[in-house]
Amino acid sequence: MSKTVKLRKGLDIRLIGVANKIKSELVLPKTVSVKPSDFHGLTPKMVVKEGDQVKAGSIIFYDKYNEVVKYASPVSGKIEAIVRGEKRRILEVVISVDDEITYEQPQNVDISSMNNEEVKATVLASGFWAFIKQRPLDIVADPKNQPKSIFVSAFDSSPLAPDFDYVLHGKNEEFQMGLEVLTKLTTGKVHLTLNANVPADAVFTEAKGVEINRISGKHPGGNVGTQIHHIDPVNKGEFVWTVNAQDVALIGRYFKSGKYDLRKTIAITGSEIKNPQYVEVISGTNLNSILEGQIISDNVRVISGNVLTGDKVAKDGHLGFYHNQITVIPEGNQLKFAPTKGWMGPGFDKFSNSRLFPTFLLGKKRFRLDTNTNGEQRAFVVTGELEKVFPFDILPMQLVKAAITDDIDAMENLGIYEVAPEDFALCEYVCTTKINIQDEIRQGLDLIGEECM
Repeated sequence: MSKTVKLRKGLDIRLIGVANKIKSELVLPKTVSVKPSDFHGLTPKMVVKEGDQVKAGSIIFYDKYNEVVKYASPVSGKIEAIVRGEKRRILEVVISVDDEITYEQPQNVDISSMNNEEVKATVLASGFWAFIKQRPLDIVADPKNQPKSIFVSAFDSSPLAPDFDYVLHGKNEEFQMGLEVLTKLTTGKVHLTLNANVPADAVFTEAKGVEINRISGKHPGGNVGTQIHHIDPVNKGEFVWTVNAQDVALIGRYFKSGKYDLRKTIAITGSEIKNPQYVEVISGTNLNSILEGQIISDNVRVISGNVLTGDKVAKDGHLGFYHNQITVIPEGNQLKFAPTKGWMGPGFDKFSNSRLFPTFLLGKKRFRLDTNTNGEQRAFVVTGELEKVFPFDILPMQLVKAAITDDIDAMENLGIYEVAPEDFALCEYVCTTKINIQDEIRQGLDLIGEECM
């Protein structure tokens, strides 16, 4: 039965630089990158070496401890570099892109004649399984597990996030096909959650074979973890799988065409971008061609993803596998004169959740914020700030403390199986102690994975 959820907690961080509804066509990058670090816990086993030629859809590595989960090249070209770090750990596989992309032999895929196991085998063999993540642990789903449900969020509520109604407009057939694939992967329900605050595009409202839910409120309403918690919570021993809305369409495209085609639309956002807009790219694309002539200042931070959960990358870095936006904001490494811009200043250009500055009187004003944390790490004391932005029936302060102290029993009792690091991004933002809460939750989940799964 469909549900409507109204959140009473959360926070919308209003930044300058929302992407305009303008879309630039695909320009092939010089290189793309596939980074094992995008897939938490993965130990890759290479099947190619430097200098090898690959096509779009060619398998380049697989999971050493789960060999059926494979990872494919998003383009055709030559393996330019296999970048390694300490202890020869593979950091990324860089592929130089051909002038024209060629694909592995297209597969004749007819989902209507396939049973559930055949659909699963097809997704695994194609390399698309990496798009399916699981709760608990927030990792690539283990195909041996049976999910009780699958969740797809039709919107992203994070700062400057892309508008999926715009991104997926007109892609009804691809999206519907992707949903049909997901229904074959579970005996439970496929939940599609819409934003109750605004009207949704027909690509979502006309979706068939799924349960459509609605959720209203501030961020993190668009986080799939929030939706799972309020609609179909995860208990110990249960699994819920999640897929990003745009990735559902990519899976559907494969089942329609048989090609490993990872073209998608991302948002170029942030106060330091000249013309914030949407751009069609290939997953893992090099950012040079996208950001050339777009950055209006020198001292900036380029983020693959959003400002709360994204990864810092170089200007010539690569787009993360799961990311649908690039954000560029000022780097906060410059000293601020205390009486004007520092802690003694009036704060007319500052954003605060605690009404410390008078800007809360300015309504929907947007802000040009930098990366400065405005303080060093301090004692982790009870402030009540985390509870104001955490819309779970979970005690966030106590759960974070349990994760810091590696208290497995406390983590289990306090709901560690339901959460992912991104669910604590707002807690990290408002916390006065400056602790990297997402890292602590990630370490707690890793410990749970090792000891309890």
